[in-house]
Amino acid sequence: MTVSDLDIEHCMLDLLGRRAASASICPSDVARALAGDEDAWRALMPPVRRVAARLAREGSVLISQRDAVLHPDAVGRGPIRLRRGPKFSAPGDRHQGP
Repeated sequence: MTVSDLDIEHCMLDLLGRRAASASICPSDVARALAGDEDAWRALMPPVRRVAARLAREGSVLISQRDAVLHPDAVGRGPIRLRRGPKFSAPGDRHQGP
């Protein structure tokens, strides 16, 4: 099963959109939603983190570790959380084309 960055993005934004505006999700929530078994979702973690960093650069999500918001380029190892950024919009709210 191939999962594209767009699939990851839509899943991430959908999961965030289903929660309270102040709530956060774990990147593994995204990976687990896209891949059933443990080996498959664990393999998706690097792409999920990469997509999260891109969306953070765009302002759609915020990445935090403990109580600190991280710069997208400073995301290294360790547990992180994702929450809505100032430019958040759910996948259905985004306009495709003119």
